[in-house]
Amino acid sequence: MQALFFLCACISVLAVIMICRFIFVNAYPAISEIGLGDFIFGKVWKPKQELFGIFPMIVASIYVTAGAIIVGVPIGILTAVFMAMYCPKSLYKIIKPMINLLAAVPSVIYGFFCLMVVVPVVQKLTQTSGKGILTASILLGVMILPTIINTAEASIRAVPDYYYHGALALGATKERCIFKVILPCAKSGVLSGVILGIGRAIGETMAVVMIAGNQTVLPDSITSGIRTLTGNIVLEMAYASGLHQKALIATAAVLFVFILIINLCFSVLVNKEVKN
Repeated sequence: MQALFFLCACISVLAVIMICRFIFVNAYPAISEIGLGDFIFGKVWKPKQELFGIFPMIVASIYVTAGAIIVGVPIGILTAVFMAMYCPKSLYKIIKPMINLLAAVPSVIYGFFCLMVVVPVVQKLTQTSGKGILTASILLGVMILPTIINTAEASIRAVPDYYYHGALALGATKERCIFKVILPCAKSGVLSGVILGIGRAIGETMAVVMIAGNQTVLPDSITSGIRTLTGNIVLEMAYASGLHQKALIATAAVLFVFILIINLCFSVLVNKEVKN
């Protein structure tokens, strides 16, 4: 069994190494030909003119991910607190399956729902097309909720009960016990849920493509139409060839680096917490 477990671990590591090698080896020719500075900070994406600047897509991905964090993280953590500390058992049996079902809904269904329901509302309120950063942020904020809620709830429940009862015995209110004792103790797990949610948000493709506006320009407001890194790849990879195709693979490499940076930051936070 030890050999079997070791083999499974090796397969996982090998899969990551192969993906990294494929992405970066195939991205290097495009970056070397276009130029790293022109590729990363270029503001014009016109493949027919061989102009491959992905800076607008990088900014768009950061904006919608930040918007998703603003929408989804507070709601997700507070919902997890309610599920773990306040929710009656009869109500928990109803809410928990619904949250799990929310995680199972395909992204294209989220996108279609947002296109038919949320976009018209935003359109009326802002007098714009309704497709842009605001709509995409709302959508992604909802999509990351199940990940944050389930991970944070499990972490809160893993905190020993005597922490909570000890704080109550010292005269703290229930809310103070939760926010000053329970949540700090569960910080590692809560951060895990947030990081996983961020990874889901920055990597989401189909739903964002349907409601983001798909404009390869720098946004000037929260209602501006945008195109994310993932959207850029999925919209053009089917017909791309030559340098255009290589530039799209290089775009995937930049996205991959974003995910690595996020995971690295999380690892640093966890290590600091363990040392403390």
